[in-house]
Amino acid sequence: MPLVNDRCICLRKVEYSETSQILTLFAREHGITRVIAKGAHRKTKQGASKFGGGVDLLDLGEAVFSHAPERDLAPLCEWSLQDGHLELRQALRPVYLAQYAAELVSMVIEEHDPHPDLFDRLQQTLQDLSTPRREEEFLSFQLDLLREAGYMPSLQTCASCGGAIGDRAYFSASLSGAVCRNCEHVTPDRMEIDARLLRLLQSVINLPRAGGKRVRLPQLTRHQTDPLNKLIADHVQHTLSRRLRLVPYILNGTSKSPIQKSSQSTY
Repeated sequence: MPLVNDRCICLRKVEYSETSQILTLFAREHGITRVIAKGAHRKTKQGASKFGGGVDLLDLGEAVFSHAPERDLAPLCEWSLQDGHLELRQALRPVYLAQYAAELVSMVIEEHDPHPDLFDRLQQTLQDLSTPRREEEFLSFQLDLLREAGYMPSLQTCASCGGAIGDRAYFSASLSGAVCRNCEHVTPDRMEIDARLLRLLQSVINLPRAGGKRVRLPQLTRHQTDPLNKLIADHVQHTLSRRLRLVPYILNGTSKSPIQKSSQSTY
């Protein structure tokens, strides 16, 4: 099996046995790859560990691993930490958003399908989440992820009749788009959404870009982003028929970390 070197972000980790880890890595040139880091926590007589004491969730590093798409788990041979995102870990809200970003990427992107632009976007977003502009930057990232994966919902016109949305708007996960007032009564899964927020979402989508990011993003609060985050979460969960585990932490701001709820698996 050929060995490859790639820049990676750890999307998920599972502690395996006493010394090893099973990792889901998002590699820039090789896509999502599941690897096993044997002896990640084992220390030598000099006190050093083969992988620096193990790989943590959201870590950015240079990895050497066996490129074997036909295998469920490829062995991780080397890991050099580049950024542990310490600034991100100073408060719960940015940590939750970063973990949710990792969960979204791991769900909507197929394994071994390279997305170098999306990798760069995620790397930048993890840095932006430690700033006061985290809410608008995270919303922008979700839209970029949906566009890259081909899951962008229809928001400009009614997904049912194709007409204008008007001053009262709804969203249907089953139709993957916005629904107008005339069609809401025949759409059982409709979710009412403030038409001003829908127009805000449309304006964010259409913003010009520079360096892979949208420029002139408006400053947003959770009062504005929480309904839009819920809309996107409902859309993704219905489209993929899978539940997003971190949605309650993003929308409700619960105080208990999802890491504390399971010592074996971290998302």
